Amino acid sequence: MKNDNTPVDIDFAEAAVPHYARRGIVTMFLIMLGFTFFSASMWVGKELADGLDFGGFIISMIIGGLILSLYTGLLGYVGAKTGLSLDLLSQRAFGEKGSYLPSAMTSFTQIGWFSVGSFVSGGTATPNFARFAKNGKSGAITTVVAFFIGNSLMFFFGAVSSIFVGGNDIFEVMIRLNLFYLAVLVLGLNIWTTNDNALYTAGLGLANIFHQRKKPMVLLSGIIGTVASVWLYYNFCGWLNILNCTLPPVGMILVLAYFMNKEDFETDQPKLKTVDWFAVAGVILGARLHPLLHTRQLGLSN
Repeated sequence: MKNDNTPVDIDFAEAAVPHYARRGIVTMFLIMLGFTFFSASMWVGKELADGLDFGGFIISMIIGGLILSLYTGLLGYVGAKTGLSLDLLSQRAFGEKGSYLPSAMTSFTQIGWFSVGSFVSGGTATPNFARFAKNGKSGAITTVVAFFIGNSLMFFFGAVSSIFVGGNDIFEVMIRLNLFYLAVLVLGLNIWTTNDNALYTAGLGLANIFHQRKKPMVLLSGIIGTVASVWLYYNFCGWLNILNCTLPPVGMILVLAYFMNKEDFETDQPKLKTVDWFAVAGVILGARLHPLLHTRQLGLSN
């Protein structure tokens, strides 16, 4: 006899999202668009506006948006097609114990995102949200469009702020235009949508590592993020460098692993390795190559 009092895991932390829990394209677009709205990206827009003319700014914004959209779109497709979270995808790509590496990296960068922010970190966590889309096509389209629009708007707001007040804070511009209450509302919604998603992803990752329920892990993530925010405030650029080096290899390995071995990703009972050392080595190598290539690029430009 079925027990109606059995609790239902609405987060589907340990299983694929079933079809009855999937959402339509409009709902998913709004979720993903809200995911992209956070103030840290305006800092990048400000830096671009300060260093480039108008034409160069527009070109950089478009190219950056296209690269980000392609990266997140692939992850969105995989997440929606399989219905799996980032951590469940990691178990299939990195092995059961090997998944602790991407889970830890994503969790702690998301805890840091709770304090500062980065599209790279958020983009890698795309499967956690896109998995609720009706199908792979819907997940990919909503992710690509939302991230391109959101990325462009944040860059644009940062550039406008730089022109008007010499900083990267669009809220300061709104206050100078006597839009105080609107600025408070927009800032509050901005922080809420960003940190809600960040803590959700961090909680899922820590739950995978420590085999605990997600909710206590979300609380723990919030506490750590709040305490760490003081240090991260003064080490913003260094934190973004860590994100840029470590997260993209994780996302691309997940995508490649899916397309190379779809059967393990689309079954409820995959044959998991303990650790896929090839995938682990790929993340380490990718993280090591990024600063070397960046240094080489700087050398050529000089």
